[in-house]
Amino acid sequence: MKEPLVLIPGMMCDARLYWPQIEAFSRERSVTVACATQGERIEEIASTILDGAPQKFALAGLSMGGIIAMEVMRRAPDRVTRIALMDTNPLAETPQSAAMYEPMIVGVKAGRLAEVMRGFLKPEFFAPGPGRMQVLGLMAEMAEALGPEVFLRQVRALQRRKDQQSTLRKCKVPALVLCGEHDGLTPVKRHTFMAELIPYARLEIIPDAGHAPVLEQPEAVNAALAVWLSQPYVLK
Repeated sequence: MKEPLVLIPGMMCDARLYWPQIEAFSRERSVTVACATQGERIEEIASTILDGAPQKFALAGLSMGGIIAMEVMRRAPDRVTRIALMDTNPLAETPQSAAMYEPMIVGVKAGRLAEVMRGFLKPEFFAPGPGRMQVLGLMAEMAEALGPEVFLRQVRALQRRKDQQSTLRKCKVPALVLCGEHDGLTPVKRHTFMAELIPYARLEIIPDAGHAPVLEQPEAVNAALAVWLSQPYVLK
């Protein structure tokens, strides 16, 4: 049996974010979508995921899911057999960027979750074209399903997150760093930087995709993930 694959969704996303990947990879391995909605610190969320994860597993995360994945690897490097970091960010929030979340928190507490999410996930963060509104629509549906309490917990976790550059430098397993070429939230140059930090990283830039290439260009992402999953383990 091939190693299990654990997928961590992004902020205010559920398993629907990874429908194309679940369909593609569950034929040959166990694929689970971790819960990233509990806890007000990235460390708490990562600990909960590890409690429910297989003893050893391949790990992939997008956006906030990638941030959590880095913390999972930091906590349990011997359990993560390989890691894929997609459209994410290894840096801690600055005081200025953390403060930018505060108006969103006020808006959500006032009952304006949908409005806040529209301001947070702007159309220009995704690739132009007819599929952009469909992706934004699914993002809105997932956020509405998760609700305001999850938003507040996840924002607090992001505000307090640690810098993970040292975690990436210590990574000794096959690593994929992937980004949509039109990602306006976590741009390509950030992923080039991440790939340079990781000793065994492969960088993939997905054409005609933005911040959610798993949905925008699923076939290209699945091809990159398939190569990553087939790489031999790196000896420690």
